[in-house]
Amino acid sequence: MTRRYTIDQLLTGLPVPIVDVRTPAEFTHGHIPGAVNIPLFTNEERVTVGTTYKQQGREAAILLGFDLTGSKWSAFIRQALELAPEKKVAVHCWRGGMRSAAMAWALDLYGFDVSLIQGGYKQYRRWVLKRMEQPWEFRVIGGMTGSGKTAILKQLAKQGEQTVDLEDLAQHQGSTYGTLNRLIQPTQEQFENDLASRLSTLDATRPIWIEDESQNIGRCILAKPFYTRMREAAIFDLQVPLDQRIAALEQEYGNLDRSFLIECTERITKRLGPEQTRNAIAAIREGRIPDFIRQVLVYYDKAYRKGLKFRDTARIVELPLDTHDPLQNTARLLAAARSLTTTTTI
Repeated sequence: MTRRYTIDQLLTGLPVPIVDVRTPAEFTHGHIPGAVNIPLFTNEERVTVGTTYKQQGREAAILLGFDLTGSKWSAFIRQALELAPEKKVAVHCWRGGMRSAAMAWALDLYGFDVSLIQGGYKQYRRWVLKRMEQPWEFRVIGGMTGSGKTAILKQLAKQGEQTVDLEDLAQHQGSTYGTLNRLIQPTQEQFENDLASRLSTLDATRPIWIEDESQNIGRCILAKPFYTRMREAAIFDLQVPLDQRIAALEQEYGNLDRSFLIECTERITKRLGPEQTRNAIAAIREGRIPDFIRQVLVYYDKAYRKGLKFRDTARIVELPLDTHDPLQNTARLLAAARSLTTTTTI
């Protein structure tokens, strides 16, 4: 049996495996989180079918499609059975057209209960962008580099607070050293899909804790409506002593490959200045990691202070911290948030 469902129906109340029948290249560029790719065509085959459609028409393209997939159908069904032994799946292609219809027909013939997603992946992308436009109530954790923001965010999640870890979704720590020489960022489209998926699990009537970020997190870019909501939210400015921040950053970056650190430092020469860049690189080569960190923090601290000036001062909550213990700092942050809610609306 084949039924048709909207994206909202699928994502909110239809707990079945999702089969994406688009090409591997399309799937890699962006897909519904959790979906499994069972491509009807290879990347090259899709181009050939598309060209045939344009030059010879719909019927010729359909015949070519059956010629190309004729020997593949049993494999498609076996893959679907491995994914869904109960024979219940949702299927989609780019626009909910011929590719998904063909796969749905074959699976239905075999006895599957098939849900076709109306509008396909294209409609899903509209759903993603709408999530970015919702009036989320953010509480932003700010503070200069090395203030322990990520550790506090993780602690908040453990305590049942709503959180979104943008750096984890973007696979980047937000600075020029942000890949840590090992992280691989998703495509822009997949970043947006993953973020929308995370947001869809949260209660829009409750506050959501999020780290202060620039609009670009490495190569990933936050949608303007989403970023605007972040900038308008209350920000809790963690104020941690410089030496304490340097010690924390040494733990995080001290064991990274020196050539990676040098290459990243050279990329910000214009912002650091030639003398500071030379001093920072010399410190890296000589293994004086705290000195290297101290040099680059001059730039990052300046950039943070500059960004803070563009925020509404009435929505900046200064929070001095004298320990790097995430548990204690989280308790102080929550106390500050509760205190603020009793006097104003966050």
